[in-house]
Amino acid sequence: MTYPNNKPLSLLLVGATGAVGRQVLALALVDPRIEQVVAPTRRPLPKRAKLYNPVIDFAHLPVDARWWNVDAVICTLGTTIKAAGSQTAFAAVDRDLPIQVAKLARAAGATRFALNSSLGANPAGNFYLRTKAEAEAGIRNINYPSFTIVRPSLIDAAREESRPGEKIGLIIARIFRPLIPLRYRAVKAERIALALLDGVLRDQSGESIIESEQLQN
Repeated sequence: MTYPNNKPLSLLLVGATGAVGRQVLALALVDPRIEQVVAPTRRPLPKRAKLYNPVIDFAHLPVDARWWNVDAVICTLGTTIKAAGSQTAFAAVDRDLPIQVAKLARAAGATRFALNSSLGANPAGNFYLRTKAEAEAGIRNINYPSFTIVRPSLIDAAREESRPGEKIGLIIARIFRPLIPLRYRAVKAERIALALLDGVLRDQSGESIIESEQLQN
């Protein structure tokens, strides 16, 4: 891989406290191809070299903040309808916020964007899959020179918040893994993180979609 003038990239990571975001953060902070990671969060993160951690209210993004001026963005934002409390609140996190972040970073000069979406994202799908497809389309319309979409199946990771349904699904997925078609097998959070990071580090223009079966080891 190469970069313009061999210069390491500055990276904005939104969703740094989630299952996939934590993995992206850990990988990016030790990657010499990344000069700085800007990771806005609601609560402070432990201090690390290369990490700039603005503490913000995501409901009121600081549109004039200087830290929007980055080379690349990785978005791992996501919740559940149960945790959000309503479909409207869910869409605000999984669709509206990623699009708003993409607009602000693009206006400040970012040229690369990687989005953690979902297997089956489709404008004709159920509410969850429609919302994911709408997030993809909204960011696509912002015209990033490089746009990577990663669409994992069930994410195999420890969660800070309780997701009983997902936990049961993971137990079943692990037991019956050899019998489950490759496309629908649970995917390790670190593998998703690697795909997202690779998406913004590659010198490749246009749109790339990485489906769940491509994330299996």
